[in-house]
Amino acid sequence: MTEKRREKKEELKTRLIAAGTELIQEQGLKGLRARDIAERAGSALGGLYTVFDDLDGLVLHVNSRTLKRLETALNAALPSSGDLEETFLNLSLAYLHFALAERNLWSALFEHRMPDGVAVPDWHLAEHAFLIGLIAAPLARQMPDTSADDIAIRARTVFSAVHGVIAISLEGRFVGITPALLEREVAALARLLATGLQKEPSSRPLVS
Repeated sequence: MTEKRREKKEELKTRLIAAGTELIQEQGLKGLRARDIAERAGSALGGLYTVFDDLDGLVLHVNSRTLKRLETALNAALPSSGDLEETFLNLSLAYLHFALAERNLWSALFEHRMPDGVAVPDWHLAEHAFLIGLIAAPLARQMPDTSADDIAIRARTVFSAVHGVIAISLEGRFVGITPALLEREVAALARLLATGLQKEPSSRPLVS
């Protein structure tokens, strides 16, 4: 491939990812069609398949871009103090605010499924690691005698608790929960999780 063709392919890739991002922002992942993305990007349908193997490949790249934006938002929310409660509170609220502001793109991170028998690429799985790492770091300082494996398990539990409340609320399963009430409850949950962990003996094994 010549340099000029490579540049044109990269430029088309950028346009296709931007178009896919816009369409998911507008309508969500459900009903997303390759033809609509190509049209929005100003490309023939066949052009999409010169860049990506299939629609799932494009969605992975849209999700990759969303994850980078989420990582930036969460890193910006980290307090300088390193205090566990403040860290959990800031991260939880920043996560909620991102989900509220970019609801369809955020949902696509967890709704997208590869076809049966097709694994999610390792590079994309690795991009999710920061979600656990940002929680694991202050946990490790709070629980210095706990193994890295146990810290990772507890960090996943903390993430799942906060994510679960937000996801269920935004799906409308909690009737009457407004964004303001949801923010209050997420903040309360973050404080409860931090308080409980601060009381737990750091030498106690989390798994036997």
